[in-house]
Amino acid sequence: MSSRTYIIPVGSMTLTDQKDYRMNAIAAGIEFASQKKIGSVSDEIPGYSILTKREERIQAIIAWLKGGNLPTSIDIREPQPLNDFGCTIDDWQTPVLAAVNTFYTIFNGTATPTLNAVRCAVWYGVAVETAGFPVSRLTWRKTGAAGNIIAEFDLEQLINRLESIGYFSEPVIFEPTLPYSGTVRARIATAAIARVQPMGFIFEPAGTTNA
Repeated sequence: MSSRTYIIPVGSMTLTDQKDYRMNAIAAGIEFASQKKIGSVSDEIPGYSILTKREERIQAIIAWLKGGNLPTSIDIREPQPLNDFGCTIDDWQTPVLAAVNTFYTIFNGTATPTLNAVRCAVWYGVAVETAGFPVSRLTWRKTGAAGNIIAEFDLEQLINRLESIGYFSEPVIFEPTLPYSGTVRARIATAAIARVQPMGFIFEPAGTTNA
């Protein structure tokens, strides 16, 4: 697990900060998509193909985006729970929170959300809609529910600041065809669902039918 992951309450950020975090997430997604042969952004950004380091490529994409450009070979959109991840309901919600200190998926109906071969996802934050904030500790795992933790965020940092939205210190990326998991820990047994929305983007070839 990366040691650089932590949650940033939205109240601690300016509007410019929020815009920059979203742009950085988009840039990270475009770079990752290009490495997975999704789209052909290397043909769109001058000098991109000669860059050998990931951070150099991301910075080049950010500068290109700030110039008012957008990729023509990649579509970027918000995620759809049902269509993209096979959730039972096209909504962001957990199962019923039946027991304290139990982890529940935020992808309703599936413990191992998996994208198809031509999509990747980048998550940059989380919003908890449910009153009383019954969940804490958002955990992301690679290769499924028992896989290695790739990022973890202490949502109680939001509770202490009376915030419901937080941004991630660095983006979390889902690559194509690989199972992942996203879970939250129940801090209150409410016997009801919790609405926990991961904030992010889907990257896919331009013109892909997504609904």
